[in-house]
Amino acid sequence: MTEASPSRPLPNPGWGPLSALPGNPLMWVLILSEVVVFTAFFALYAWHRAGDVAGFNAAQRELDPLMGGLNTLVLLTSGLCVALAVEAISASRRRRARQWLAASMGLGMLFCVIKVVEYGGKFAVGITPETHLFFGYYYGLTAFHFAHVLFGLGLLALVTWRTSTENVETAAAFWHMVDLIWILLYPLIYLLR
Repeated sequence: MTEASPSRPLPNPGWGPLSALPGNPLMWVLILSEVVVFTAFFALYAWHRAGDVAGFNAAQRELDPLMGGLNTLVLLTSGLCVALAVEAISASRRRRARQWLAASMGLGMLFCVIKVVEYGGKFAVGITPETHLFFGYYYGLTAFHFAHVLFGLGLLALVTWRTSTENVETAAAFWHMVDLIWILLYPLIYLLR
């Protein structure tokens, strides 16, 4: 982090190490706590996987990595749209920021649709969280992430309505955390054997 110059004060003075971060510092506290929670789940998943590598690998073959890859592309493109919204609002281009936020929300909703279709396909062939411990993790981790996507969509809708630099930066920080979690979750669940 860089020190603030006299002509450019810290965005959030008085917040210690969070002072130089964009958006509301409380969002960063939430983001850090969510990263800790996901990290604990990832560690527990790795521990259980190490105890049943063959079973986890066999169950994992039931997933479609292309579907997960498509969702990765959709979510990362949505993250790019949010970054462009931050750039637009920083340049006082409120209407453009709202357009980028709307594009991001559309892609976020597409992510949700793809995930629901994927869940439906698994349930249709009888694959439930009880099928194998791997699927307990698959449904649990992806549904927990899905809940974060829904919360993020609500934040994006709110800042589309109440567009300000701080609001857009705050929602963008959360949305990028959602991207980061998926970037870790996708290979862990779909690819690593």
